[in-house]
Amino acid sequence: EIVECKMVNERKPLTVKNFGIWLRYDSRSGTHNMYREYRDLTRALAVTQCYRDMGAKHRARPSTIQIMKIKRLPAKECRRPHVTQFHDSKIKFPMVNKATKRLHHPRFTTRRPHTYF
Repeated sequence: EIVECKMVNERKPLTVKNFGIWLRYDSRSGTHNMYREYRDLTRALAVTQCYRDMGAKHRARPSTIQIMKIKRLPAKECRRPHVTQFHDSKIKFPMVNKATKRLHHPRFTTRRPHTYF
């Protein structure tokens, strides 16, 4: 039974937060309960990510997914490694497509630039 349906606005929509989502979905073999964690800007975006993830990994249609609860999680309550790996304050990412400085190169050339070294 749907009691209420309304849009929930976030207080800080530009900061990344951790969300825990408890859900129930119907598969071909039966009904399953799940807990999933996502890292996103808002609750609505985390739910969208959940629907896409469930469709990709479990072939669950959005009509078969029932979201029971959504909770914003502090970093110490997160359990899943794909979420906790971003909690390191000294995290670094490599620059894979590093463009070269073109100080003394001609403006127009016949070849495309290559950025993989």
